[in-house]
Amino acid sequence: QVQLVESGGGLVQAGGSLRLSCAASGSIFSINVMGWYRQAPGKQRELVTTITSGGGTNYADSVKGRFTVSRDNAKNTVSLQMNSLKPEDTAVYYCHALLALKYGGDLYTHWGQGTQVTVSS
Repeated sequence: QVQLVESGGGLVQAGGSLRLSCAASGSIFSINVMGWYRQAPGKQRELVTTITSGGGTNYADSVKGRFTVSRDNAKNTVSLQMNSLKPEDTAVYYCHALLALKYGGDLYTHWGQGTQVTVSS
């Protein structure tokens, strides 16, 4: 059984910073992609950023230059450093992983339970 556990959400004023972390555990062979999505009230879940096992990154235009994703492949963790936060960044942030349970096996998508980030104006 695979689990993704997030931490680090909270309340911050506009212009402030927060750091989210996510740890994957369980019978994991490899994790191809890790990343973060977010969902604001009344809106669809949207991509924030992804990072491959090789370190390749992808960011939503709305967070480029403000957010930085990093990962530790040995520890199966991914972090998101969020700077210059804006009220429109307020959302539940979900950790995401695309992983294999065995060599040559199918890839599966797993999600964390979500962590609330609230940015006050």
